[in-house]
Amino acid sequence: MNKTTITRAGCLAMALGLAGCASGPGGGSIYVPMGGDDRSSAPEPPRTAEPQEESEPRVWRKSEQPEVSEPEAPATRSPSYRESGDELPAAAVSLIRDADQRLAQGDSAGAIARLERAQRIAPRSAEVYFKLAEAYVSGDNLGAAEQFTLKGLSLAGNDSRMQRSGWLLLADIRRARGNVAGADQAEARAGAL
Repeated sequence: MNKTTITRAGCLAMALGLAGCASGPGGGSIYVPMGGDDRSSAPEPPRTAEPQEESEPRVWRKSEQPEVSEPEAPATRSPSYRESGDELPAAAVSLIRDADQRLAQGDSAGAIARLERAQRIAPRSAEVYFKLAEAYVSGDNLGAAEQFTLKGLSLAGNDSRMQRSGWLLLADIRRARGNVAGADQAEARAGAL
């Protein structure tokens, strides 16, 4: 067989395949709805309920209700953690005492380990972060000490005593790092409290 005959046979087979798939007019559809092939009656669409009588109360959606301004009661809320730092649980206080003893003995790594545990117990306590900063200063890691001091300051809230001690600690850390302008700025913030 030559190439031309094979090509013609292939084209003829494709044409017959396509002709078999096509349906002409009156060829009908393959789909037959359940219950026979009676195409003249389609199912009725669902109907809504009859209109309600006016005697029944109307149900209002929240978005349809008129705005009613109620007199505001005086706000009695507890201060957020930004306004007052978290109180320390007893376990955290114990860990801070243990860390202070370790720092006094020169064990800054042990103190840091205890303070990190206290941080997990009281993660929003400024005091824990300031103690961590002191431990890192003792371990000569001034970069981490500055970061922990800044975190403690962000959590000090409206406690001016805690903020003042944090700004003074930050001033000492920045001065030790050679950032005299930053230290002066921190001392000015402490003095303003």
